[in-house]
Amino acid sequence: MSNKPSIPQGTRDFSPAEVRRRQYIFNTLRDIFENYGFQPLETPSMENLTTLMGKYGEEGDRLIFKILNNGLNKIEGEKREKLNAEWSKVLEKSYSTPVVTERALRYDLTIPFARYVVMHQNDLAFPFRRYQMQPVWRADKPQRGRYREFWQCDADVVGSTSLINEAELLCIYQSAFHKLGVPQVTIKVNSRKLLAGIAEVCGMPELMMDITIAMDKLDKIGWEGVSKELGERGISANGINQIKDFVYLTGDNETKLSALENIMQSSESGKQGVAELRQTLAYHKDLANAEWQADVVVDISLARGLNYYTGVIVEVVTSAVKMGSIGGGGRYDDLTGLFGLKGLSGVGVSFGIDRIYDVIEELNLFPQELVAGTKVMLVNFGGANEQYALKTVQQLRNAGIAAEVYPDAAKFDKQMKYANKRGIPFVILPGDEEREKQMLSLKNFTTGEQKMMTLPEVLNLLSS
Repeated sequence: MSNKPSIPQGTRDFSPAEVRRRQYIFNTLRDIFENYGFQPLETPSMENLTTLMGKYGEEGDRLIFKILNNGLNKIEGEKREKLNAEWSKVLEKSYSTPVVTERALRYDLTIPFARYVVMHQNDLAFPFRRYQMQPVWRADKPQRGRYREFWQCDADVVGSTSLINEAELLCIYQSAFHKLGVPQVTIKVNSRKLLAGIAEVCGMPELMMDITIAMDKLDKIGWEGVSKELGERGISANGINQIKDFVYLTGDNETKLSALENIMQSSESGKQGVAELRQTLAYHKDLANAEWQADVVVDISLARGLNYYTGVIVEVVTSAVKMGSIGGGGRYDDLTGLFGLKGLSGVGVSFGIDRIYDVIEELNLFPQELVAGTKVMLVNFGGANEQYALKTVQQLRNAGIAAEVYPDAAKFDKQMKYANKRGIPFVILPGDEEREKQMLSLKNFTTGEQKMMTLPEVLNLLSS
């Protein structure tokens, strides 16, 4: 039996350099969310299974990581029932559900958010704007850009039906990818009401979910694959041809919406979907910044397979790298109704942090200074020079400069190799001459230049 350590398939370790790059993404997004008035939130990694099941559609439910062998669930038969009964008596004032219950790792951040809102509804000011950055888990097949454990970053507004919220979330996407420098980004928008209208116009309103599930796979299996699945799900040949006409509508956003408006005359749901898309884009035009490069495009093929979406839906892709979607979301009119709180509408978007990381890394867009962390290292020459180095490093840190002293009075070459391997851009040489003159020799690892300077001069240079 091999003693070689390993980690579960579909999970990863992150090196210090990788963590710094991920923090760069998180910090960029956090600043944008705060600027738009969103508040931070965190929820537990696991939820009761009943909280999650039935909320994501048939395919989503299959990917939920269930936790079945925890604690009391290992106890069988009469022993389990007896112990459960005893604990129920002790804890009945604290628990409204059975002590022994199946649990699961969270699939996304939206359903736990809805559960949180219901549990804390009396403490919240509505509309409640929250952002959340935490890992989620899916029992999916690991592949490029798809992991079993990965981070999501969500922004949601609950307690408002205004389409201004949708428009602001589109702006958040544009601002984020502009600041991260990701090129060739397209933000696709559609409406579940429009999709319902397509099913009605095709004469198969009862098969709306079947149509949606198949259409959601267009990017993966192409129209031929979607057409085949639509047939397998009971869609007639005439209906499939009509759906194809919808999917391949061309022109700018207004041209597509005008065409859809004419086609949807027999469907109230479809007409409402067109109207909401048009109003969202009008609000967005008032809010958007001309510097943002990401395009917002009406895409009728966009389906977003999750069951809880009811209105405008969104998905983000980049053509700069071969990758799946890097963000998505939409309106959910009664998600909290799943937990007993009716009539509370919400809308939210999610950033696919791991895929965004992969895109930025492949395009070499991370700032170089993220790698090292430490900006300057002081060489340790030992003796009195070591003491001089320790006093200096504290002054550097007090000035807000990330600095470290090599802890051992090792050979000079060894210390320099360490700094070089770490990617530290500057090295200070506090030797005998420097200590006696109360000066510092600063070496720039990038240019190779070395110069003796006073401490204030060093602080000024490294702070710039």
